[in-house]
Amino acid sequence: MAVKVLIPTPLQKFTKDQAAIECDGGTITELLDSLEQNFPGIKARLCDDQGELRRFVNFYVNSEDIRFLDGKQTSLSEGDEVSIVPAVAGG
Repeated sequence: MAVKVLIPTPLQKFTKDQAAIECDGGTITELLDSLEQNFPGIKARLCDDQGELRRFVNFYVNSEDIRFLDGKQTSLSEGDEVSIVPAVAGG
């Protein structure tokens, strides 16, 4: 099932400078595996060595933060939009 993924500028070097891509996956976990298969090296920027999502990278499915859904097991449907948003800190 095709899901639209919005890629932040710092990660677009992995996607050949594409800001939006289509990828497959029934959950965020499956989507991450699909991203890695199509764009090698991107998953290491999104997940730590244990495969957990990095603390300072936020994922949204149709504008809903996955931390308030089912995390990495959040279900995806055909046509969903997943936004990857790096957290910004500063003062």
